[in-house]
Amino acid sequence: MDHHPVLLARVLDGLALRSGARVFDGTVGYGGHAEAILERTSPDGTLVGVDRDPKALDAARERLLRFGDRATLVRGRFGDVLARESGRFDGILLDLGVSSPQLDVPERGFSFQHDGPVDMRMDPEAPLDASGWLDRVDLDELTRVLSELGEEPRARRIAKAILDGRPWTSTRALAERVAAASGYPRGRTHPATRTFQAIRMAVNDELGELDSALAVGPERLADGGRMAVISFHSLEDRRVKDAFRRLAGEGALKDGYGHPVVVPRFALVGRKSIAGKDEDASNPRARSARLRILERTPAVRGR
Repeated sequence: MDHHPVLLARVLDGLALRSGARVFDGTVGYGGHAEAILERTSPDGTLVGVDRDPKALDAARERLLRFGDRATLVRGRFGDVLARESGRFDGILLDLGVSSPQLDVPERGFSFQHDGPVDMRMDPEAPLDASGWLDRVDLDELTRVLSELGEEPRARRIAKAILDGRPWTSTRALAERVAAASGYPRGRTHPATRTFQAIRMAVNDELGELDSALAVGPERLADGGRMAVISFHSLEDRRVKDAFRRLAGEGALKDGYGHPVVVPRFALVGRKSIAGKDEDASNPRARSARLRILERTPAVRGR
C-alpha cells in the first residue's frame, strides 16, 4: 500500500539519531517513518513499533522485513507499551491521529467521502464501535464531546439531531444529518468534519492515550535523547506544547538572580512547532501537521 510519511526529513533531523540508536515509533502505521529511522541508524540500531491496527502492522512488517530482528512490532496502545518497555530510548516518535490508508477504506468507517459502517475503531477488534458508542451516549455527554474534542460551536443542536436519528449504520447518512442540523454552508470543509473527528477521538480515547505517553515518554529517554510528536489539530498540539514547556521549566520557580530553583532535565528543540503545510502537495494529510520536539538534557554532576 502506498504511504507517504508526514514531515519525514524534519523528523529524522529533529531526532538527531546516530548509528546504533534505540527508537520507539508509535504509531508505526505502515512503516514509512520506521523504515527511514532504521536506515538512518544502521547497521545496528533497533526500533520498537506499535500500532492498534493489525492490518497496519502486517503492512509495516512486510516493509521492514529486510531489517530482520532490528525491528520489533507490537500490537497495542503506544502509551501502554511505552510504559511496559524496559530500558531507555534514544528517540521516541508519536504520529497521532488516523492514517491516510485507514481513511481511504470505507469499511473502517472513519470517513464520509465513501459510504461505510459507523465504525471508526483503530483496533477493529475493540468491543465498542462508533455506532455502539452513539447508541449509549446521552445528550450532555455527546454535546461535551463535540464541543471539546471537535471544537464545534454548534455542538448541542448537532448532538440532538444525531441522537434523534439513532441507530446509525451509514457514515454518509450520519454526515448528511450533521450537515443539515449544523446550518453551515457547504464549502471547502464539510460541515460534519469536526463532528466525525470528535466521535473518532472519543471512541478511541485518543487524548487519554496521548496524555499517558506524555507522562511516561520523557522519562524513558536516554540522556540526550529526543521525543518528537506529530499532531494534526490544535487540541492535540496544545497538549503537547504545554507538556513540553512545563518539562523544559517554563513557569518554574526562579531565584533572585532569575535562575530556576530546580534545573530542568529537558529542553525544547525550537521554540515553535514545525508546520507541515509546505510539504509536497501529493501528501494532503501534511497540511495540518505540527511537529514538536523535546530533548532530555545530559545528566550533570550533582543532579
